[in-house]
Amino acid sequence: MSGPTLVIDLAEPLSPAALREFRALMVGLSSHFAAKRPGFFDVNVPVERVGVEHGREEDGRRPFLVYLMGPGVGDESLFEAEHADEAEVEALLGFRPTHAVNVSACCNRGIDHVATAMLTAAVMDVVGGVAKAELPDGQASVAANLPGVLGITDDGWTVLGTAEFLRAWAGHPAFRLVK
Repeated sequence: MSGPTLVIDLAEPLSPAALREFRALMVGLSSHFAAKRPGFFDVNVPVERVGVEHGREEDGRRPFLVYLMGPGVGDESLFEAEHADEAEVEALLGFRPTHAVNVSACCNRGIDHVATAMLTAAVMDVVGGVAKAELPDGQASVAANLPGVLGITDDGWTVLGTAEFLRAWAGHPAFRLVK
């Protein structure tokens, strides 16, 4: 991906009903929708649908890949690689993730960072889970004071939070995701 990615860690696989709601959300938010497999969506999202304003000079439709991964649903080796050696994250989460949803922007402008956070929050409203985000250098102190923070790793590079956290962070003047 050429833009930022956020990960939603899940404590259990999505039920068939949750997977249907996830798909319905993506269809409803998208101006372009393609399902590559169940739980894997190639979409263009008009950013105002996730609460982001855009100026006239930028296209408000942003491309994303949003996909469920883990045992039995796809991208199993990627899931394993992304979740290897995360004892500290698991301790903060209070569970070992069984599955995850990646929300990956296909572009890297400022609007893509905000839209990624807001789209991830919208997905969390449907599927649950905990957002895991890498922090830019010096952002741990900013993130620590926001609502919905569940924990920050000791090295200050990863924050775990709720959808409320993502919405608050995206509205902060110092907000920026790690690409």
